[in-house]
Amino acid sequence: MNGRLVRSERFEFHQVIGYPVQEVARFNEWAVDELIYLDISRDDMYDSGRDDHKQKSIRSALDILDVISGNCFMPLTFGGRIATLDDMSARFHRGADKITLNTAAVDTPEIVEAGARQFGSQAIVLSIDARRHDDGSYQVFTAGGRRATGLDPVDWARQAEGLGAGEILLNSIDRDGTGEGYDLRLISSVTSAVTIPVVALGGVGVYEHFAPAVLEAGASAVSAANIFHFKELSDRQAKRALRRAGVDVRL
Repeated sequence: MNGRLVRSERFEFHQVIGYPVQEVARFNEWAVDELIYLDISRDDMYDSGRDDHKQKSIRSALDILDVISGNCFMPLTFGGRIATLDDMSARFHRGADKITLNTAAVDTPEIVEAGARQFGSQAIVLSIDARRHDDGSYQVFTAGGRRATGLDPVDWARQAEGLGAGEILLNSIDRDGTGEGYDLRLISSVTSAVTIPVVALGGVGVYEHFAPAVLEAGASAVSAANIFHFKELSDRQAKRALRRAGVDVRL
């Protein structure tokens, strides 16, 4: 958010925990398989006063991507504030391997189709932020969890796959930053409805939370934020926990 790394909790509380380049340097030394960077800035005020940004002035998400991609030695997915094909192209040009679409995809679904046609489905990730209601139903939210869409995440996932999205990043707003574990019911409902990979996100508090998303809910991959930022070499501990549970992972 605004050039700083933040810890998010239910999309409402954001705590600054560092700066991107420092974290990328750590992850390069670990066995991280992929880095997903989501820009959740709500304005254009980017922090440019840090030593880790001394390579250039940071005034936009693209400036941050320049710095990150130059120091990132793993596949990089970049999302946030992408609304046009030109936005996608600019991010690929600056070093992103894949981009994620969320709000723009809901507002103009044809952008998913156009992006897949121009850049390939493998490069287009649909990011779904879902909230669970008291009656047990789920709804897709956009604009950083502030805007209800009326869309069911299962229906939206199916539609996005039909439009050409090659992957889904599925985030539970309710579990975000709580450490309570993934919403396995949400993940299972989406994975059983589509054939493209689904990456689980939201809720990891201990290493044992990773495996159920794969073994019970059918996720193709698992992702997290806080556990990786606050614990050293946590990727290795996560993979060992996955291996112990019977998931085939690259150690």
